[in-house]
Parts: sequence; C-alpha cells; structure tokens
Amino acid sequence: MTRVKKGVNALKARKNILRKVKGYRHGRSTKERAANEAIFHAGTYAFAHRRDKKGDFRRLWNVRISSALKADGLSYSKFIPALKKKGITLDRKILADLAQNHPTIFKKIVSEVM
Repeated sequence: MTRVKKGVNALKARKNILRKVKGYRHGRSTKERAANEAIFHAGTYAFAHRRDKKGDFRRLWNVRISSALKADGLSYSKFIPALKKKGITLDRKILADLAQNHPTIFKKIVSEVM
C-alpha cells in the first residue's frame, strides 16, 4: 500500500482547530488531540454559563433595587408584590437601571406603589 501524507483537507482541519485554541496553555495549544478536547470542554462551559449569566444579572438587579429601596425604608420583598398588585409591569432590569441612573423617577414609582 502506498504511503499517504497528510492531505490538504487534514492540514486545513488541523489549522482550524489550532486557531481556536490559540492562547491556551501547554499542549492544548499545539497538539491536535488535546486541542480538540479543549474545544469540546470550552463549548460545554460556554453553553452552561450563558444560562448562568441570566441568573447572575437577575441577582444583581435585585441587589440594586433592594439597596435603592433601603433609603426609603422599604424592603425588596414587600416592594415587588406591591408593584404587581398596582399593575405596574416594569421588569427588574428596568427598575434596577432607574434606581441607579434615574433615582428621582425611581422614587416616583416607589411613592406610587406605597
């Protein structure tokens, strides 16, 4: 049987894999098999952490709203149900932004609720 050297396609695939792991440490940046493994794990973590990021931001918004409410002597757990009861449909992202960047508008919303 004749010897087959790595053809154009195999070299192209290897080059693409190694391009994705540029900057990784040790053999993961130079060895094809280790690089493939690294890409696989990186993709898994990226998928999981895209989901986690949503929860992280929600937690951040809750803290921002809560700290703004403390100045008015209110608690977050009393404020959110009161918002729903009044029919105000602002989400936590918007409320946190108002609390941080537009405190006067946020105070108006709080006074409307309480």
